[in-house]
Amino acid sequence: MSLTSILSAEAIENAVKDCQAPDSFSCKKFFQLCGLSSKSAKEVRDVFQILDEDNSGYIEEAELKFFLQQFVPSARTLTDAETKSFVLAADDNSDGRIGADEFQKMVLS
Repeated sequence: MSLTSILSAEAIENAVKDCQAPDSFSCKKFFQLCGLSSKSAKEVRDVFQILDEDNSGYIEEAELKFFLQQFVPSARTLTDAETKSFVLAADDNSDGRIGADEFQKMVLS
């Protein structure tokens, strides 16, 4: 399964273009622009599975650093501040990583 089987390539491209400048990434805005926030809970979980590169059941900071590149390979990496902000936005149990339930809650809220 690929991200473009869930989200339109055009919406992904627009979302990535919106946050090209360092420190301009907002996870909530990104999810809205790429269309993920309007998808079903199952589709959001499918995207989580794709983003969880090591299949650990969590998205860790190391994976989040390259979050945009999962959508568009030529995209920039997230800054350390953006990565930490992303984790804080979703990490309800303060374990320093984002689980599937936390990701789903963040995307769909």
